[in-house]
Amino acid sequence: MELKIIHTGMFKLDGGAMFGVVPKSIWQRTNPPDDKNLCSWAMRSLLIEDGDRLILIDNGIGDKQDAKFLQHYYLHGDQNLDDSLKKAGYQPSDITDMFLTHLHFDHCGGGVVYKDKAQEKLELKFPNAKYWSNEDHWQWATEPNAREKASFLKENILPMQASGHLNFVPLDGSSPFPQFDIHLVDGHTDKQMLPKIKYKDKTIVFAADLLPSVGHIPLPYVMGYDVRPLLTLKEKEAFLNEAVDKGYILFFEHDPINECCTLKRTEKGVRVDETFFLRDIL
Repeated sequence: MELKIIHTGMFKLDGGAMFGVVPKSIWQRTNPPDDKNLCSWAMRSLLIEDGDRLILIDNGIGDKQDAKFLQHYYLHGDQNLDDSLKKAGYQPSDITDMFLTHLHFDHCGGGVVYKDKAQEKLELKFPNAKYWSNEDHWQWATEPNAREKASFLKENILPMQASGHLNFVPLDGSSPFPQFDIHLVDGHTDKQMLPKIKYKDKTIVFAADLLPSVGHIPLPYVMGYDVRPLLTLKEKEAFLNEAVDKGYILFFEHDPINECCTLKRTEKGVRVDETFFLRDIL
């Protein structure tokens, strides 16, 4: 089995929204904002190559949204989904499984594209892939609450079902993937799925939006976007202790600088031990 990072670009979000109740004077030490209080964030997907299976975890925002939408998120950088796949030696039609941690637009928007220049018909970016969500989260996303409605865009989501490519991961603790187990969390959004990848003698956890960056490891550092922030606190505490006890490596989807880290216990709680690139452990 091989792992490859697929960079889908950078975007910006309000620093205060990303760090919730934590004061700017503290969070700006790790994530300095621009003059509009916006911080840059990565959209770092992960490709798992294993035999005849090619599994992509998340796929970024994509490029089909209109200018009004994109002006809020300031897509930037010189990396994108197509170029990253090509650099890895693949094209979209090679992907066999499109695994989605959750259906917020910055995690699934790249999986659906316009079929024509008139931008009237949508089709799957990965025509030969099964698209994986879970039944509870799918219902949550297609019948969104008022708080999350702006993050669940029907043009990103409904074509998966219409195409017949939508599949649901069971919620009984089993995984349809021998390459990884699935850790469910409900604080950020209902039934977010974090892959715990079995790589050689290591466990690499795709942290998604439970832990968007190194700066979110201290317990109080919870995003304002989370629908159940107190539950996030409990989920983070349990997960971080498990990660220390079992020696997990965390893989960050949104950290603009750090790809991976290990953890340690300190007098202040669980903190970063070492940061490093994914290539350093492959």
